[in-house]
Amino acid sequence: MCSAAATARRHATTDFALALLLALTGTWFGFANPVAHIPPLALLLPGACALAGLRAPSAGLALRRGWLIGAAAYAAGLYWIALPVRIYGDLPWLLAAPCPVLVGLVLGGYTGLFALGVHAVGARLHWALAALWAGGLWALLEAARGVLFTGFPWLALASAFTPWPAAIQGAAWLGAAGLSGVLAGAAALAATGPTLRARATALAVLALLPAWGAWVLAQPVPATGKASVVIAQGNVDQSLKWDELYRLSTVRRYAAITENGLRDAPADLVVWPETALPFYMQEPSSFSVAVRQAVRQAKTPLLTGTPAYTFEADTQTFLMHNRAVLLDADGATLGSYDKEHLVPFGEYVPFGRYLPFLKKLAHGAGDFVPGVSTAPLEHGPLRLGVLICYETIFPELAQARVAAGANLLVNISNDAWFGRTSAPRQHLAMSVLRAVEQRRTLVRCTNTGISAFIDPRGRLLAAGGQFIAAAYRGQDLPLVAETTFFHRHRMGLGAALALGLGLCAALALLEKRRTPARLAQGGASG
Repeated sequence: MCSAAATARRHATTDFALALLLALTGTWFGFANPVAHIPPLALLLPGACALAGLRAPSAGLALRRGWLIGAAAYAAGLYWIALPVRIYGDLPWLLAAPCPVLVGLVLGGYTGLFALGVHAVGARLHWALAALWAGGLWALLEAARGVLFTGFPWLALASAFTPWPAAIQGAAWLGAAGLSGVLAGAAALAATGPTLRARATALAVLALLPAWGAWVLAQPVPATGKASVVIAQGNVDQSLKWDELYRLSTVRRYAAITENGLRDAPADLVVWPETALPFYMQEPSSFSVAVRQAVRQAKTPLLTGTPAYTFEADTQTFLMHNRAVLLDADGATLGSYDKEHLVPFGEYVPFGRYLPFLKKLAHGAGDFVPGVSTAPLEHGPLRLGVLICYETIFPELAQARVAAGANLLVNISNDAWFGRTSAPRQHLAMSVLRAVEQRRTLVRCTNTGISAFIDPRGRLLAAGGQFIAAAYRGQDLPLVAETTFFHRHRMGLGAALALGLGLCAALALLEKRRTPARLAQGGASG
């Protein structure tokens, strides 16, 4: 008996170690990275967590195993967090290196809950319902990850498949989280299905998604108009960007890149990146005069990033903003948008008023306040829904822009912080999901890359390189007015998800937990 028990424990340990290794490898290579991107490998993460949860002898062990698997996988995928913390946060490697691990431990909590759910509920259900439960639970947890603790839905499962546009068309119907749920449910079924029929069903779902998506891609985009946009990628060195002596050179650099981009043909809009202007454009300085003059020479409207401020009379204080400004072809200001979802420890310090020591740890952080307007910036037929930096990873922000009337999404960013790591590629992948969810062309302009034009079906019309100064042109970009099923029924989909999960949980309470022997006899085959 003792020998049998010891053998069982060794097998359980081996199984867990294998699941951990598969999830870690799958997350690294399954999501965008500079080495090799193999999208299906990302399914190893939910598959490994489901298997660990199902085989755990207790609920507590299922939670811990799922947590550890997710923590290791996410820490590996988000290794790049240490770079900006060390270089731009000016913290020693001793403090910077553990940051991805700490973030992984937080995100691992969600995979821990997923493994617990598979153990406590999924194991009691028929395999088809168990797959629906697993998929729905993953979708719910991924959506929660974008909201709780300021939200960080990076490495959404569906984002791994953005190199294959046919595989992500479901996001227009279910949203990125819903599509992630379908993928996770199929992965869980493939890993834990009790019969060949169950696993074949999982593979069929995974095959049908891109097959249906290919049909969608073959349909024409219902455009109400077209636009030509030029992106100016400045590749301005972060160490020089805020040097006062370099500011005029920065303006001249962007003006020259813009002139080059407009040489062959005019455009409806020019876009410069987040904080492309390292000064207050709202002030009548020699720098802002130079920008307006460059716009007049280009004879083209300009959307550009700039720091900004407003004065609060009640407290007699200046409030800082990360702003996008739209200038017309004469250089006059048409409107502006202030970033509403700020980066914690980058643009503000959470609870900094109550925990002043955090400001000392994150002394590279800014002290910004969020904006409140989601109205598009308008010029002629263009209604620009602006997303600054990592705002593009949040579905609700793109949803708000389109609800306010945007027919073109514009993401301006500065990914210079991340060097040549996986981050710029992962950031681009999340932008692709926003384009598909809302069926809007998305123009992405960054300081150092990856700048891109993404069509409403998630296809990269053009993408630039990294760490080069260049102009990129998007010609005949479709402007779309109609909305997607996901956009129109987002709240209803959430309610249906909650109802479905509740019914599965209720059925599990009524069903006596299946034993391994019963599973082996095909009791779950239906």
